[in-house]
Amino acid sequence: MAAISSLFSQTLLHHPTKTLTLHSKPSIQPLKPFHFPNSVTFKAIKPKRPIAVSAVTAEAPVATSDVAARRLYVGNIPRTLDSAELARIVEEHGTVEKAEVMYDKYSGRSRRFAFVTMKTVEAANAAIEKLNGTEIGGREIKVNITEKPLLTLDMSLLQAEESQFIDSPHKVYVGNLARTVTTDTLTQFFSEKGGKVLSAKVSRVPGTSKSSGFGFVSFSSEEDVEAAISSCNNAFLDGQRIRVNKA
Repeated sequence: MAAISSLFSQTLLHHPTKTLTLHSKPSIQPLKPFHFPNSVTFKAIKPKRPIAVSAVTAEAPVATSDVAARRLYVGNIPRTLDSAELARIVEEHGTVEKAEVMYDKYSGRSRRFAFVTMKTVEAANAAIEKLNGTEIGGREIKVNITEKPLLTLDMSLLQAEESQFIDSPHKVYVGNLARTVTTDTLTQFFSEKGGKVLSAKVSRVPGTSKSSGFGFVSFSSEEDVEAAISSCNNAFLDGQRIRVNKA
């Protein structure tokens, strides 16, 4: 037993304990931050669904020719007649959609004519038959279908004529003009009477080349206005006796 113990002791002395080397775990590197691009586009995927398309039925526009056939020109009306009173007179012969007495933008006076739009062509024809040639306020009125619109070229010429008129506080109203009288005719007529005419114009039925039967002449002084009234009132121009008074 002593021999075994001695042998064991010698063995331990000649064979020292081996050093146990522990291998360290690999180091864990931190993750680098991920940088998104400056702009990221996300595309939404829409589910494919059937699209319902509904048809919209638009109302057919009223034909211009139909409106023209229902629109009446009412001429030679009294200055005191307004739109409401005119509508009451005309509606005795059919339903009235609109009645409008025309007023001069310079003097504010009635231009002695109006437009009335009836609801149906039949009502328009009935109004013409019953009212044309009758009297309102002691004046024989004229009732008929309005004229066809002017061509674009003609309309531009009339607008240019209107814009060229030189307004003035010294102005006369010229009534009962013949349909043949033009702006140039009016200017020449008053110029020949000795007055210094600034400008002149013949008023026309809106949208047509038809004369309204009156016009305006402007002067540079009140003396010229008085002279024009004195020399031209009740004078004849193109076969008709004209009326001249202050506008």
